[in-house]
Amino acid sequence: MTAVITQDVPLVDLRAQYATIRDEVRKAIDEVLESMQLTIGPNVRAFDEEFARYIGAKHAVGVGSGTDALQLAIRACGVSSGDEVITVSFTFFATVEAILYANARPILVEIDEETMLMDTSAVAAAITPRTKAIIPVHLYGRTVDLRPLRQIAQDRNITIIEDAAQAHGALLDDGKKAGNGGRVNCFSFYCSKNLGAYGEAGSITTNDDRLAEELRALREHGQSTRYYHPVVGYNARLDEIQAAILRIKLRKLPEWNARRREIARIYDRLLQGTGIRVPQIPPGERHVFYVYCIRVPGGRRDALRGFLADRGIGTQIHYPVPIHLQQSAEFLGYRKGDLPITERFADEVLSIPMYPELTDEQIDRVTTSIREFAKSH
Repeated sequence: MTAVITQDVPLVDLRAQYATIRDEVRKAIDEVLESMQLTIGPNVRAFDEEFARYIGAKHAVGVGSGTDALQLAIRACGVSSGDEVITVSFTFFATVEAILYANARPILVEIDEETMLMDTSAVAAAITPRTKAIIPVHLYGRTVDLRPLRQIAQDRNITIIEDAAQAHGALLDDGKKAGNGGRVNCFSFYCSKNLGAYGEAGSITTNDDRLAEELRALREHGQSTRYYHPVVGYNARLDEIQAAILRIKLRKLPEWNARRREIARIYDRLLQGTGIRVPQIPPGERHVFYVYCIRVPGGRRDALRGFLADRGIGTQIHYPVPIHLQQSAEFLGYRKGDLPITERFADEVLSIPMYPELTDEQIDRVTTSIREFAKSH
C-alpha cells in the first residue's frame, strides 16, 4: 500500500480562509438564490462599482474569468489578425493564449534578472510596424515598472494592456494601484488569488468611457440592449453568486494583503544565509505576494521540493515550462536558448506556502525545513 502524505502546511489553504467568512458567504449565497437574479444583477453591478473604487479606476467590468478579461481587452483595443503583441514567456499560459485567440502574434521578450518581470529595456528592440499592444505581466504580486513602457507607447502609438491577474492591491511606480497603468487592465479572481472567487471570475478596469461601454456589450454576446447585437461578442458574464462572494472578500483584501507582506518579511529574515534566493524588493514598493517565490540555484530545486513534500509542506512551480518552449507554441519559431534568463528561472523557481491564515508555527516549520535542507545539500 502506498502511504498518503498529508500536507500539514499546504501551499494555499482555502478552507482556513472560508472559516473566517463562512457565515457572510452563506448568507450572501442564500440571498442570491432567493432572489433568483443569477447573472448581471445587483451584485455584479455593485461589485463593478466597488472594485473600480478600490482600484481607483473609473470603470470595472466583471467577467467570467481572467482569460475572458484578457480576450475582451485585446478585442476592445482593436488587436486583430496580423498584429503583434509584446509580452513575456514567463507567465501563465492565458496571457499568450488570449493573443492567439485574436489571431495576433505574441512577441516574447526576456525578463529582468532581479525582478523576474518584463525587461522593459528589451521592448523597444522588439517593436515592428505591426506592433499593436504591449502586455506587461505583474507576476507573483509585484508590479512592472511601467514608466519606460508609457514613453514607448506614447511615442509609437501602441496600447498598454496590464495583466494584473496576480496583483490585486499592488502599487504601480506612480503610487496608483495596479489596474490603472494601461488603456485596459485585466484581473483574474481565480480561487487562490489574493481576491479570489469560489469558482471563476475576472474583471477589466479602464478610465475610457467608450471602451467600458464596449466591454459591457462584449461580455454579453455583443448586445447593447436585450436581443439587439450591434457586434459579435462573447458569453463572458460574471454570475451573481461569484459577485456576491467577491464583494465580501474585497472588504477583507487590505487586511489580507497586509498579512501576506508580514509573512514575506518573516520569510525574508528566516531564510537569510541559506543560499536560497528570496524575492528582492526595493524599498517602498507595495508587493502583495500572491505567491512567495524563492529561487534554488545549482539544480537543487526539485530535490528541495521533494524534501518539503516528505515533511508535509506544499509547494508549486510557477512556471516549469516557459511559454516559448511549450509544445503548443512551437509554431511561433522559438527555440531553447532564445530566452536564457527565462529558461534558467523556470529551472530554479519554487513557490512556498503563502496565504493570510498561515500561522507563525507553520512559517517556522517551513523555514526550519528549508534551512535543514540547505545544510545537508
